Amino acid sequence: MSLLPVEEALSRILDGVVPVSTERVPLSKAAGRVLAEPLVSLRTQPPFPASAMDGYACRAADVATLPATLRQIGESIAGAGFDGHVGPGETVRIFTGAPVPHGADTVVIQENVSANENDISVLEGEVQVGSFIRPEGLDFSKGDELLPGNLRLTARHVALAAAMNHADLSVRCQPRIAILATGTELVPPGETPGPHQIVASNSYGLAALVETLGATAIDLGIARDDVGILHERLETALAGEPDVIVTLGGASVGDHDLVRDALKTLGFPLDFWKIAMRPGKPLMFAQKDGVRLLGLPGNPVSAMICGRVFLWPLVLALLGLKDRRDSAKLPLKSPLPANGPRQDYVRAIRDGDGVSAYPTQDSSMLAVLAKANALIVRPPHAPAANAGDPVEILPLDF
Repeated sequence: MSLLPVEEALSRILDGVVPVSTERVPLSKAAGRVLAEPLVSLRTQPPFPASAMDGYACRAADVATLPATLRQIGESIAGAGFDGHVGPGETVRIFTGAPVPHGADTVVIQENVSANENDISVLEGEVQVGSFIRPEGLDFSKGDELLPGNLRLTARHVALAAAMNHADLSVRCQPRIAILATGTELVPPGETPGPHQIVASNSYGLAALVETLGATAIDLGIARDDVGILHERLETALAGEPDVIVTLGGASVGDHDLVRDALKTLGFPLDFWKIAMRPGKPLMFAQKDGVRLLGLPGNPVSAMICGRVFLWPLVLALLGLKDRRDSAKLPLKSPLPANGPRQDYVRAIRDGDGVSAYPTQDSSMLAVLAKANALIVRPPHAPAANAGDPVEILPLDF
């Protein structure tokens, strides 16, 4: 079987993805969720002409020539406006955010005023109609569509939704990603490994990745290298109605790589299991009854990079979002050799206006991955690159 190009593999994984269903959540729980439909304002903001400063509301015609003396007839504060009418020669003490009373068309800031009981002398300042008044609807009006659907909600969006008077929002449900680590050699963190065992890391890293994106990670634990056990764990996963199952390890061609055999017993038709990518050649993909299964490699770095390249856009598609590949081109700070037949994802440091590759790229080295903040994407058979040559980079932001 020939190796499948990365873009073709990604296209097959994403083909036919339908966003998950929706639910309503309180506004206090909406940050980080994906808004499912456009949001229309339920009110006008501000709902009335409001003062932008502390001062005195009056008629601009009465203070066209300075100094001018006005008679204070009341006050307007936020939450309790003045219900009367401002006539010729009259003024109302007003505070920031308070309604501008009827009859007034300007606000004189308090710094330009001298007050003596109810006699207010305006001494200086250029006064015009509308000065220091926020007109009704300055920010938005009732019925305005202010937030589009398929938007990941930030703190700024939540604040706006609150001002629009929405107490709860329709958001995408959190995709359910079931994660199963495989391998008799693995033990959970915190346990003491046997003489031929290692500590499992892949499932924890992938769970963190999908939860960063707004999905729910379902930990299926570690399965020993036994087809019966794998079949049982995968049946358990399916019973939980996940959107995606991720297996880690067992996707290669060795005698103990049994995930493919377990999938056959469950009736999962295998789409592909080898791709032209480094690290990450042994990647499996299968789907059945709307559930997609990604079989990622067991090497820690391979698993995490495959997670970034394939699982990341799949979760976003389930949320109704487009993948921001955020790829860019930056000049190399040091040369790179010619690439082989697989697309290479080289751990690198993006520093200022350039990028440099780590000298060691072994797919087991998580410490290098943790230090890296970018991947240099080297197409198949790319020629040697010199310092200063532009290369494509993919940010590592998980």
